[in-house]
Amino acid sequence: MSAIYSMTGFATVQVPLRGQASFTLTLKSVNHRFLDLSLRLPSYCDALEMQMRRVLKEQLKRGHVEVFLQLERKVGGAMQLNTGVLEGHVQAYRDAAELYCVSAEPDLNAMLRISGVMSTETNFSKEDAAGLEAAALEVLEPLIETLNVMRAQEGASLVAELRASMGRLGTMAIEVGELRGGVREAQFERLRGRIAELTKGVEVSEERILAEAALLAERSDIDEEIVRLRTHVDRFVAMLDEGGELGKRLDFLLQELNREANTMLSKTSGATGSNGLRITELGLEMKVEIERAREQVQNLE
Repeated sequence: MSAIYSMTGFATVQVPLRGQASFTLTLKSVNHRFLDLSLRLPSYCDALEMQMRRVLKEQLKRGHVEVFLQLERKVGGAMQLNTGVLEGHVQAYRDAAELYCVSAEPDLNAMLRISGVMSTETNFSKEDAAGLEAAALEVLEPLIETLNVMRAQEGASLVAELRASMGRLGTMAIEVGELRGGVREAQFERLRGRIAELTKGVEVSEERILAEAALLAERSDIDEEIVRLRTHVDRFVAMLDEGGELGKRLDFLLQELNREANTMLSKTSGATGSNGLRITELGLEMKVEIERAREQVQNLE
């Protein structure tokens, strides 16, 4: 059996670099129809981003995956003043003051707090960037393995819940099958009484009543729906046993289960008596169970 993965997972690692720097690489995944990668890396890591995307596509199949790479300086690391950025803000301030005839000078403390004015990345050399790239690629695959361990654990929990759900559906289908005979007899008697009421004592042949009963039985017969329900449940469990990438396939199968439950409810909507009411109740419970299973399947890869 191949592993069944949830699309929900988290993994992070902190890696020291030479000098007074380190970086943290974090992977976070949630459910998505396809593989959707979102990478947030430092501005000088364009080449690293392309390589990381390639590795992630090879290792992951579905899910919205967020990748965060944050460079960190130890306390005491040198801060860099980006004079060009600061000069631009100061000039813009003075131009605005002149435009609106305001006599004022910029507050240096406020200017230094503007994003991009102070930085710890501007003195990051090409050698440092290359070291960061190599180190990030070295830990990426082990980090994906850690992510997949969590996704596999979540997947196993979802599979257990889905097996239990299919067990409940199978039990309900068996009970419906046991009740359908009583519903058929009740419908026949109701038809006989209705015909007698409408004809008001006029003699009607037994053959005509039987013909009408046969037509009613054919329209309201749910044998095929019960068989297909149980077949779909068995197939669902068999697919769980096979493992692998099942999310979309199981979702399609649950749509078929829901269709059979709807048809069964439609055919028995006019049924009366305790058996008929119980079948309606079971049909509604089936739809709730199927919807619950669909919510779980949405998280499977």
